[in-house]
Amino acid sequence: MANVSCVFCSIVAGDAPSSVVHEDDVSLAFMDLAPVSDGHTLIVPKAHYAGLEALPEDIGAHLWTVAHRIGRAVRRTPLRCEGVSLTLADGEAAGQDVFHVHLHVFPRYPGDSYRVHADWRQRERPDLDATAALVRAALLG
Repeated sequence: MANVSCVFCSIVAGDAPSSVVHEDDVSLAFMDLAPVSDGHTLIVPKAHYAGLEALPEDIGAHLWTVAHRIGRAVRRTPLRCEGVSLTLADGEAAGQDVFHVHLHVFPRYPGDSYRVHADWRQRERPDLDATAALVRAALLG
């Protein structure tokens, strides 16, 4: 079901312009309007899902399959591409700015503009085990 205020739903409906890379019954892939690098592609489900909580697993798996194919294809182009990043932000705190699930596929190379800043310090095993237990319990629920 489409969301009338969603730019990605407008693109899927053909009411907003896009540069399409791939389309099938479930998904649409198109060039990002503000790319990290040339070849930056967005993959969206055709149906509107605001975030991962609402996204059916089979549709999520399909998006990653399409991303895999596009990532391989980008490497075969003459575009500068020495690696590929796949990124999905779920929620405002994660940096999601359009609340329609979308997966980014973009070429990477040394010196490109993409950066992830985080506290990469190693954690202690008991802390990791406790966190793993919380996630395992949520998987069951």
